[in-house]
Amino acid sequence: MSPVSFARQRYTTKAYDASRQVDQAIIDELLELLRLAPSSVNSQPWHFVVASTAEGKARLAKGAQDGFAYNQPKILNASHVVLICARRDIDEAYLADVLQQEADDGRFRDDAARTGQHNTRSSYVELHRGLGDMPHWTEKQAYLALGTLLLGAAAKGVDATPMEGIDRVALDEELGLAAQGLSSVVAVALGFHSDGDFNAALPKSRLPAERVFTHL
Repeated sequence: MSPVSFARQRYTTKAYDASRQVDQAIIDELLELLRLAPSSVNSQPWHFVVASTAEGKARLAKGAQDGFAYNQPKILNASHVVLICARRDIDEAYLADVLQQEADDGRFRDDAARTGQHNTRSSYVELHRGLGDMPHWTEKQAYLALGTLLLGAAAKGVDATPMEGIDRVALDEELGLAAQGLSSVVAVALGFHSDGDFNAALPKSRLPAERVFTHL
């Protein structure tokens, strides 16, 4: 099947079959897709919290209370839940870690290439720090990872639900994310829909091509 076919068949799952689990091999593949997701200047300003146990999902469900209670069953009944987090800032130590990983992976032909990459990435970091939108910039990179995961899940026949309807403050506190320099951004439930999922049978709806494309 083509990527378009997967995009046409995927939808946001509203109810999960708690009795069904996604094979670990498939989960491992989806997590590798997250690790390989694109990001601006290869900054990779993210971290992924993966809940696969009842205890782990219960902890993430603490971010789906009160006004977000409608998402609690999705978190508890899904096979796995991934909380996508973004770095609150990108400091020199982190920049050095990313640069060293690139060097270890053989991306630089010489010291000049390494220095050029470091200077380019640092200039983007300083640009956004100066603009005062660093958290917004890192969150945008996290959403690139989200899109990668959603299409990948569809390709593997796994249902998924992206959830912005979470109490990010509660999750940051529950997981101690601030101390790690992280903020929760969006959660993704993964699994298989139940018979009670009304959205499974509804036709997909998007604006027509002539509304969303301008050809020059």
